Amino acid sequence: MAILMINPELAIAQTIGEKAIYRASDFDKVGKSRPTVYRILRQLRDLGFAEQIKGGYFTIRSCLFQPFSFWADLLPSLQAMKEARYFGLSYNENDVKVAKEILKGIVTLDYRAYELTQLQAPRLFSIYVENIAKAAKMLKANGFSEGTQGRIAVLPQTEKIENEIQRVYLDCIAYGGRSTLDAIALEVLHSEKLDPQVRGTFKTEDVLKVNEDLATQSKT
Repeated sequence: MAILMINPELAIAQTIGEKAIYRASDFDKVGKSRPTVYRILRQLRDLGFAEQIKGGYFTIRSCLFQPFSFWADLLPSLQAMKEARYFGLSYNENDVKVAKEILKGIVTLDYRAYELTQLQAPRLFSIYVENIAKAAKMLKANGFSEGTQGRIAVLPQTEKIENEIQRVYLDCIAYGGRSTLDAIALEVLHSEKLDPQVRGTFKTEDVLKVNEDLATQSKT
């Protein structure tokens, strides 16, 4: 995986505010010209923060709004997700059962987070493999089709994962959305296994929700 440089000037993109879909014009206030805006968007796409869904429209991962000093820690996760390939067979829980039997690797995001926190019912089965092409071939040989709607996400493992829980934590923050709640739960329940110098910043309402849900869970 190529090592990408994170331009400090990109931090200005955090001023656009969070919403579901963005237009290129939403970035006009962060660039002095339209070419500058497109350059910023291109760099955010290269890093894995942004994705163009159709001409002139983009989605932005919520982790863009983490402190800029934290971006470098998220980069391996963002790049792996950018290169992920998705597969489906029956497009239900059976796909996960079959994939577990076929693939060998390190499970992350939904299913691993659920094993560690019991917080949210998992949906997407994400797994790091050493050879993504080989994994894809094995899945297709067992009837899986490749497509963005698949529930099996195969991610390239390009480096040794020393601290599995730390990587799941960073992956959850990088993925964003509901996975952010999983990251908070990991920090609450497994703080001693996380690097104290590598921590995300979360919205107060999300932290309160997770603590409330975990408290309720412990009573049942």
